[in-house]
Amino acid sequence: MKIIVPMAGRGSRLRPHTLSVPKPLVPVAGMPIVHRLVRDIARLLPDAVTEIAFILGDPAFFGADVVASLTELSESLGAKTSIYRQDEPLGTGHALMCAAPSLSGPAVVAYADTLIRADLTLDPEADSVIWVKKVDNPEQFGVVQLDETGAIDALIEKPKEFVSDLAVIGIYYFKNIELLKDALQGVLDEKLTHGGEYQINDGILRMMRSGKRFVPGEVLAWMDCGNAKVTLQTNKKMLDFLASEDEDLIGSVTLENSTIIPPCFIGNGVTLTNSTVGPHASIGAGTTLINSVVKNSIIQTQCTIKDATLNDAMIGNHVHYNGSFTHVSIGDYSVLE
Repeated sequence: MKIIVPMAGRGSRLRPHTLSVPKPLVPVAGMPIVHRLVRDIARLLPDAVTEIAFILGDPAFFGADVVASLTELSESLGAKTSIYRQDEPLGTGHALMCAAPSLSGPAVVAYADTLIRADLTLDPEADSVIWVKKVDNPEQFGVVQLDETGAIDALIEKPKEFVSDLAVIGIYYFKNIELLKDALQGVLDEKLTHGGEYQINDGILRMMRSGKRFVPGEVLAWMDCGNAKVTLQTNKKMLDFLASEDEDLIGSVTLENSTIIPPCFIGNGVTLTNSTVGPHASIGAGTTLINSVVKNSIIQTQCTIKDATLNDAMIGNHVHYNGSFTHVSIGDYSVLE
């Protein structure tokens, strides 16, 4: 089994946190988004993962440190790492074709801006599974349309009239992904674009028209990481899930007259002095909190936070913050005194 991860976008909606690090490497509940996504998928699949292919953007931004992080992720799962580049933002279909040498055999395609809780059972009679989530506002999503047998017979992007409330979350299984590669090659050859971009949906629709059977798989939870507000909501949900699954979330912490209210993630080497952390706070390794209260927030590594009361805050790495604001979004290496 392979996992293919397109992640070439720069994550502009999550700035300033993505000015110095790609969005898939922003931590949620103490782990980079793409690490948590890939680990969860690998844990749920019935077969061992043998290769993970990452499709990255500009090497000046997705540099050697990013490649090293992704290689460490693959190796921790016993899988080969393949790195590909999408030099131009030409859509999801084009991104997958940048990884053409890896598009063979059974594979899961997962876009690295979402987290899930799901049963990834694979239908042995299906050629593909598209995971979906029932939503209240389907007009804001791409949705699947089902036929009388329960198979998917159409994909509709942001339907103006009700077609289905099953939104596509961006995770797909292909029994033989080479069939998708062939279909997408036809899309590229015919220059079939939407707004100048080649889309995975056009390859999937060609497979459907050739008689391939697609079925839906419904996830229990779908958590987005598109901007700071929803990333904080995802951090809260993920901490709740991890706590219910009895995952150890507290590292080596020095407590001085301080309290931790679970669920929280606390990294190694954190010092809390006269402070209260939680619930639903993630504190990165090496961070120091002094005379502060932090909840519903993400603070990354090597920060110093003093005399602060923070709620719904998102703070990057190596930040020095001393102040009375409560709702903040501060990028890496900032100093506020």
